Amino acid sequence: MPHATQHADVATAELDSALRGGPFHVALRAAIAARGLPLQRVQHHLSRHGVRVGVTSLSYWQQGARRPQRPESLRAVRALEEILQLPEESLIRLLAEADEDTSAERPAGRSYRAYVEASGVLDRLLAELDHPSSDGGVHTLGHHERIRIGPRRELAGRESQHIVRAHRDGVDRFVAVHHGDPGCAPARMTVHALENCRTGRVRTHHDTGVLVIELLFDTRLRAGDTYLFRYGVEDGTAGVSREYVRGFGSAGGQYALQVRFEAAALPVRCHRFTQHSPAAPRGGRQELALSGRHHSVHLVEPRVRSGMLGIGWDWE
Repeated sequence: MPHATQHADVATAELDSALRGGPFHVALRAAIAARGLPLQRVQHHLSRHGVRVGVTSLSYWQQGARRPQRPESLRAVRALEEILQLPEESLIRLLAEADEDTSAERPAGRSYRAYVEASGVLDRLLAELDHPSSDGGVHTLGHHERIRIGPRRELAGRESQHIVRAHRDGVDRFVAVHHGDPGCAPARMTVHALENCRTGRVRTHHDTGVLVIELLFDTRLRAGDTYLFRYGVEDGTAGVSREYVRGFGSAGGQYALQVRFEAAALPVRCHRFTQHSPAAPRGGRQELALSGRHHSVHLVEPRVRSGMLGIGWDWE
């Protein structure tokens, strides 16, 4: 069947070219065509990977009408690489390049790809600690973070205070995550259990700057019990810091973020921002005035929503 063989060769060549140069939707369409899979079969394979994506969404993705943005959609892209027998990270890379081209506001080093890579690493580290990717048995009522920017303009450290309520019996720990700035060394960071907890297992991943900390409570909670605990991370292992971002997987309680600068290293301006997902454009920008005596800025969100929230700053 020379005609069929020739057609397959052309489809393979088109796929190779699309994977090298993109864009994402062309590569996805070429991959689906090369494997000869109708979208209904692709959807079926995704469901077997535990990912739900509609046929309409898949059609939009391969037409370029929409791009995967939500966490579930990004998990689908990773699964598609396996289902369509593509090199690991090949589709994710094209998504990252497209996002970097259309998001000039994102600071250097904080690329979409870095967030995606970190999210995959985080899942593996949480699995090592036998921790589910859900809420771990508690709802957050309040979370206050204090960030210190040092004299070298580096992320010197942070302190977090959590108020949580257990929604099942037997909760006795919390898994915290610290994501350092590009170039950081998680293995050189120091964790301090400051109040009502002690440090358990710690996991690190150098390339993505992720530090995962198991904090053991002083008591075992029953459903409905509230608990307050506090911990800190001494960082100071990376270069110049330009923002601090906190992601929220679901709606929750109050969140407060304070960033404090050394008197010898003050930024020229600061602002808050929101972001629906790592791939989405930033919005909600609001200038923040630096306090005179303590050289700090802050934001307060009475009730957080799913997405990302942060403070950015500019140096001279």
